[in-house]
Amino acid sequence: MSAARERLLETATRLFYAEGIHTVGIDRIIAEAGIAKATFYRHFRTKDDLVVAYLVREYDRQREVLESVPGDGADSIVTIFEKLGELSCGPGFRGCPFLNAAVEFPNPEHAVREVVRDYRDWFRELMAERLRAAGHHEVDQAARALLLTRDGVAVSGGVGDTETVRAGVRTALAQLDIRR
Repeated sequence: MSAARERLLETATRLFYAEGIHTVGIDRIIAEAGIAKATFYRHFRTKDDLVVAYLVREYDRQREVLESVPGDGADSIVTIFEKLGELSCGPGFRGCPFLNAAVEFPNPEHAVREVVRDYRDWFRELMAERLRAAGHHEVDQAARALLLTRDGVAVSGGVGDTETVRAGVRTALAQLDIRR
């Protein structure tokens, strides 16, 4: 990846996450990245292409982090949700970048929504794999409940409701009979 493309993605990631995708214009990203407009268009045909690249990069980052959680089965699910709860209550947390993007791109056929769908499918399947390893008896339903919990934790954390984040993680794991 070229240095200019990397600066564009880093700048877009910071601004899109902090302020929202539609509120941040290309001219601002170009200015803050310190590149020429022609350089931007050499790397990205449109702002939507940049948004997709931002989400794919975040997807890859989260996949690397979550798939590297040690162990399998219930312990790894608990670890993932404990980490998610901590991150959601931390400074600068503005919610899930995928859910935030989905709200800004309502067309379900848009490329941004495809990345969001792929991420959510991957997360649900990661939970299903861990649930199968734990010998859970209703894997599909439990994986969907964990995806829903992940979404709720991210939204609650994004609005600064730390008590709901903590309660949500505890309640979901208890209801699914996932404990250490």
